[in-house]
Amino acid sequence: MKQLEVQIMGQSYLLSCPEGGDARLLDAVERVDTAMCKIRDSGKVRARDRIAVLAALNLAFDLADRGSTAGRAPQAPATDGPSTRQQPLAPAEENLLLDSLLERLDEALADDGRLL
Repeated sequence: MKQLEVQIMGQSYLLSCPEGGDARLLDAVERVDTAMCKIRDSGKVRARDRIAVLAALNLAFDLADRGSTAGRAPQAPATDGPSTRQQPLAPAEENLLLDSLLERLDEALADDGRLL
């Protein structure tokens, strides 16, 4: 397993990823960072753990929404950055990816002594 140091909302995290998974992990980090910063910058929520939960819910909703449109013409992902994914994921793969991201987020936030 390879380890990458990343920044999410100004906080450094050391994350593990499989060989060859760097681009996908960095894309996921960018999405999470963007979602969390957008919530923080709105000024309505200040606690890091609440921001993380809201960002996770927003990302999960986006994934579920994309899954419900699978029968329609393909749409570009709703992100601000480029996506490295060429083919849409099957719903089961999306669920595994989402579970993995949420687990990593939980682990990262569990070690953060500044949640509130």
